[in-house]
Amino acid sequence: MVGLLLLTHAPLGQAFVAAATHVFRTKPERFEAIDMVADQNPAEIQHLADLAIARLNDGSGVLVITDIMGGTPSNCTGPLCALPDVQVIAGISLPMLLRAITYREDTLDVVVEMALAGGHNGAVRVDNRIRLSS
Repeated sequence: MVGLLLLTHAPLGQAFVAAATHVFRTKPERFEAIDMVADQNPAEIQHLADLAIARLNDGSGVLVITDIMGGTPSNCTGPLCALPDVQVIAGISLPMLLRAITYREDTLDVVVEMALAGGHNGAVRVDNRIRLSS
């Protein structure tokens, strides 16, 4: 099972963990978040991420998702991108995360593609022409 690590500005990662736990009625396995606080040393974040990846990787790889490209959390992923069994995506959304969790039994490459599709397809304009069901 592909591991998932969220690397975000605090408190976003823990909020996504709580949202996913709500949707799936239990916290998904091999799923953690590291929330970076203001002025935290990027080297410390990289070290925490290395430790989390070691815990999360059962041999299937780990998908790291950050909140915004160019932010400190995503900038800390450079060394992680060099690892053969780690992929990184920036721009987390709940549809992206739920897609990643749903397809984690597949290969890392498939999980990445499905997560990206979830993020892309999950952003839609809602107006009075679309009927919302309650």
